[in-house]
Amino acid sequence: VQLQASGGGLVQAGGSLRLSCAASGRTFSNSGMGWFRQAPGKEREFVAAFGRSGSSTYYADSVKGRFTISRDNAKNTVYLQMNSLKPEDTAVYYCAAGPALGVFVPNYDYWGQGTQVTVSS
Repeated sequence: VQLQASGGGLVQAGGSLRLSCAASGRTFSNSGMGWFRQAPGKEREFVAAFGRSGSSTYYADSVKGRFTISRDNAKNTVYLQMNSLKPEDTAVYYCAAGPALGVFVPNYDYWGQGTQVTVSS
């Protein structure tokens, strides 16, 4: 089972990026899927997640209204559209899969390798 995150990069404040998380080895259409991020010297924190059904979503307050999580079950891929980026969004972003929607790291069984997002002021 593998989760491959991509789409990170360097962007100016106010800009946008779309992260992708491609899953292989099994289908995750019935799994909770989430995005987390970790800035240098800080703990990994929750960003956004889908529930198993795909109809329920949840966002951290810090990204609500700016980030959108979506999924394409046919491609076994989850996306994170990030708009109005701020310097404080700078972090390594990780995708994760687990049995249900969760906001904590232990809620997830599988993790991608991370993709760096850097927002310049």
